[in-house]
Amino acid sequence: MAQRPTPRAPSLDSVTTINTDGSRLFIHPADVSGWFTLARRIAGVALIAFYAVLPWIQINGNPAAFFDVAHRQFHLVGLTFAPQDLWLVFFLITGLGFSLFLVTALLGRVWCGWACPQTVFLDHVFRRIERWIDGDAVARRALEAAPWTPGKAVRRVLKHTLYLALSLAIAHVFLSYFVSLPGLYQMARQSPLQHWEPFLFVMVLSGLLYFNFAWFREQFCIVLCPYGRLQSALTDENSVVIGYDHQRGEPRGKASDPASGDCIDCRRCIQVCPTGIDIRQGLQLECIACSNCIDACDAIMTKLDRPKGLVRYASFNTFAGKSSRMLRPRILVYAALLALGTVAFAVALTRVRPYTASVLRMPGAPFYEDATAVRNQFMVRILNKRTHPVAFTLTASADALPSLVAAGIEAPFEVPALGEIQRPLIVTVPRADWRGQTALQVRLLPQGGRRPELRVLPLLGPDR
Repeated sequence: MAQRPTPRAPSLDSVTTINTDGSRLFIHPADVSGWFTLARRIAGVALIAFYAVLPWIQINGNPAAFFDVAHRQFHLVGLTFAPQDLWLVFFLITGLGFSLFLVTALLGRVWCGWACPQTVFLDHVFRRIERWIDGDAVARRALEAAPWTPGKAVRRVLKHTLYLALSLAIAHVFLSYFVSLPGLYQMARQSPLQHWEPFLFVMVLSGLLYFNFAWFREQFCIVLCPYGRLQSALTDENSVVIGYDHQRGEPRGKASDPASGDCIDCRRCIQVCPTGIDIRQGLQLECIACSNCIDACDAIMTKLDRPKGLVRYASFNTFAGKSSRMLRPRILVYAALLALGTVAFAVALTRVRPYTASVLRMPGAPFYEDATAVRNQFMVRILNKRTHPVAFTLTASADALPSLVAAGIEAPFEVPALGEIQRPLIVTVPRADWRGQTALQVRLLPQGGRRPELRVLPLLGPDR
């Protein structure tokens, strides 16, 4: 049997997941229990439940989150948006960005350890299955190094079958956000060839999820995710991060040595770390603030009858014995930008109408003329975002052309609930009255509305 490569001791010179010969070192973090682990598990289960249940919740006749790309309608917590409303995404994305900046400046990478989907699914689902099938960290490492036997093969097949099934489940739930649960159920009952695009999407996404959670794991956080690299720019000496109290812990030594600090160099903090770092070497790119090392160290301190908190949440200034400030310039700037974006988003929401309308010139010639008339052709599209039908009245006029005739809009018309219609608008001007390009005013008034929506378009024709 080939000799296993020598694992690299945690250092600041290289990531721990690379062996001394450059090969990949697979991390098998040990089990840990404690207050933070329990709180993280409750938060993780709540987030997974939220992700799975959200498509089931109906608000105003639609799922709470339903991005109906096929019909160009986007439903979110009872509000319906059309593609014309996508400019609101700018405020949403910037708001999320400034929220992340503010949280990071205050609490470091708490998002990564507590709410990131990568950590939530890996720690609270896939690693739980691995521990159930393969055993604790010692048993997993022994099984990995052991030769292939029928027992090992059965464990591997069972584990990866569950991994694949969970990846498929996560991908199908994600697809339901775009096709709805009834639509997903209907697709599942039919041949994949009838819906090959969604089927291909689910297969590709499931494959990526399986690859990530079964093999890539912490490498996603270390190699692909840029957030760890932004951490150094977003945090400072006052940010609350997970750290090691050097003043209290050093010098390391045996518990029976009165000259040593509180750290007995048991390496328990390293054994439970999902990225394999040594938190005693300071804040590092690989640290995802999962707090495993806190619970592990607190358990050791309890056994030694020493105060907890040798590894804890605190700022660099606190660890150095200095005062730490919560309110500082970057916090105030991030908070001000977040508040400004929130106000702008709230104001923007008030400008979203319960319908959208567009008037576009039909393809073909810009205008048509004969000996008696000049004709312009438009297409009116109206999307009703309400959950009940709405009647609309459409009028067209031009101040300089009282003889203008508009065909196709003679009577009010009804748009079904959450539906849309397209109607041609044919504008004709007598040839004798044509005086050159002028402005066409198209007014749309919904039933019960007080102020019509105005669209101004150019009427085109020949030069006089």
